[in-house]
Amino acid sequence: MIGLGRRVQVFAFAAAVDMRKSFDTLSAVVREHVERDVLDGALYLFVGKDRRRAKVLFWDGTGLCVLAKRLEKGRFAAPWALNKKARVLEWTTSELALFLEGSELVGRVALSPPAWKPDERRVSFT
Repeated sequence: MIGLGRRVQVFAFAAAVDMRKSFDTLSAVVREHVERDVLDGALYLFVGKDRRRAKVLFWDGTGLCVLAKRLEKGRFAAPWALNKKARVLEWTTSELALFLEGSELVGRVALSPPAWKPDERRVSFT
């Protein structure tokens, strides 16, 4: 996995996507369906209908990057089956790594506590 910190947000699109889509069309999916700005530094995961291919779209600070993976054996988990009501699933970078390695447990159980947000920190000097 590309060196990512724990605070990086990961959004898994909870519908099958045509894997012929590239930078611009995946960016449009992020903008129109995920309702986020692709330039915000988050990672966006897309899975093909046959679940043999997945793409991750992200902005590295200088340009858009697409990481693509095709499984030769087996299938990726179906993010759309994990939560039928959600349009987008928020994962940790650990869950994304497990997903790309072929784990089917991704998103079913909390793998780790959520990252702290700056406004949630409580500093106590006693």
